[in-house]
Amino acid sequence: MLSFTDAQLNAWLTAFVWPLVRILGLVMVAPVFGHRSVPAQVKIGLGVFLALIVSPTLPAMPDVGLGSWQGLLILVQQLLIGIAIGFTMRVAFAAVEAAGEIVGLQMGLGFASFYDPQSAGQTLVLARFFNLLAMLIFLATNAHLLLLGVLVESFQSLPVSAAPLAAAGFRNVAGYGSAIFAVGLQIALPVIAILLMTNLALGILTRSAPQLNVFAIGFPITLGVGLIVLDLSMPFFVLQFEGMIRKTLQVGTLVAQTLRP
Repeated sequence: MLSFTDAQLNAWLTAFVWPLVRILGLVMVAPVFGHRSVPAQVKIGLGVFLALIVSPTLPAMPDVGLGSWQGLLILVQQLLIGIAIGFTMRVAFAAVEAAGEIVGLQMGLGFASFYDPQSAGQTLVLARFFNLLAMLIFLATNAHLLLLGVLVESFQSLPVSAAPLAAAGFRNVAGYGSAIFAVGLQIALPVIAILLMTNLALGILTRSAPQLNVFAIGFPITLGVGLIVLDLSMPFFVLQFEGMIRKTLQVGTLVAQTLRP
C-alpha cells in the first residue's frame, strides 16, 4: 500500500502548480496562444503539458505550504511574471495594429471597419490584415517556440521563491510600451510619405483646374496609390517585424532578469 506524508504531497503540488501558473499567465496574454478564438480548454491543456515537461528540470521549490498566505503570494507572483513576459510580445502586435490604423486612415479607409472579438471593439480592415500577417510571420519564424524558450529560461534567471518582485522589471515592461507608437509609425511611414506627396499633387491640381471635383478623383487615386505602396513595402514589413520579434524576445529575457530582487 502506497503512503505519503503531507509534506511530500505539498512538495509535489508546489513543484507542479507554481510553474503551471507562470506558464498559464503567458499563455493567457501572448499572441496566438491567448487569442480569443482558442478555447480555454486548449490553453489549459497546453499549460499543463508544458508544466509536466518543465517542472522536473526546475530548481527546488521553497518550503512553503501551497494553501498558506505566503503560498498564495507566490502564486500571484508567478502569474504576474508570466503576464509580464507575454505582454512584451503583445506589444509587437499592438505596434503592427497601430500601423494598420494609421495607414487605413491615410488611405481613406477609416469607414472600412468591423467588430474584432479579440480587442472587443471596432477595428480597421487594414489593421486586421496587418495583424493576421504578423501572426503568420510569428508562426513561420518559430517565434512561438522561442517565446516558450524565454519562459523556460526565466525559471533559471528568476526561480520560484517567496522574495518580492523588483519594480525595475515592471518599469521595463511599461517602458517598452512606447514601442507601440515608435514602431507603428516606422512601419506606416512609407505609405504616409507617398500619400502626403499624392495629396499635395492633388491640391496643386485642384488649384490649377478648379472645375475638377477633388472628392470624385481624390479618393480612388489615394486608395490606388496606397495599395500599390503597400504591395511594394510588404517585403520590408516582413524584415522589420522579424527584427522586432528578436528585440521583443530580448526584452522578455531582460524583464525576467530585472524582476529578480
